Amino acid sequence: MADTEEHEGPETPAGANMGKQHEHKTNAMRVLDAAGIPYTSRLFPCETALSGVEVARLLELDPARVFKTLVCVGKSGEHHVFMVPVAQELDLRKAACAVGEKSVHMVKSRELLPLTGYVHGGCSPIGMKKAFCTTVDETAQLFDRIAFSGGRLGCQLELSPADLGRVVPFSYADLTA
Repeated sequence: MADTEEHEGPETPAGANMGKQHEHKTNAMRVLDAAGIPYTSRLFPCETALSGVEVARLLELDPARVFKTLVCVGKSGEHHVFMVPVAQELDLRKAACAVGEKSVHMVKSRELLPLTGYVHGGCSPIGMKKAFCTTVDETAQLFDRIAFSGGRLGCQLELSPADLGRVVPFSYADLTA
């Protein structure tokens, strides 16, 4: 069963629920807290990476509003982050076009941790080691709140796309096949 916690940003009194929240904080949560952005964290037991659809089902969320974070490298050598609904596939041609690359390909799982600070299945667009050009599938605009990895296995964050844009500048594009 998932453990859901609402985080109110700067209005939360100092020390409120500190014991429980502190032990679960990820870098992405710390970035959101520092920016005063409200979000919901959903924590669940997870030993290995689940598919995004499995996570959506486990948390009883519409898979259309649960997004996976994918890291690619372009022909130029630049890295790019793409967020697409978990039940969809990233169209590499559309992704390349969206970021002005001739082509892009997914980074290998073993390259993810040193590049982003996150592991496969726990990669958040927030709090990466370096800021990368980020593009979110245009369907995110259909929802008041979207969910995505909170920066480790078994952790999802929910917030509005507008609030996501306050900590990770991004553009919208049609990214799915």
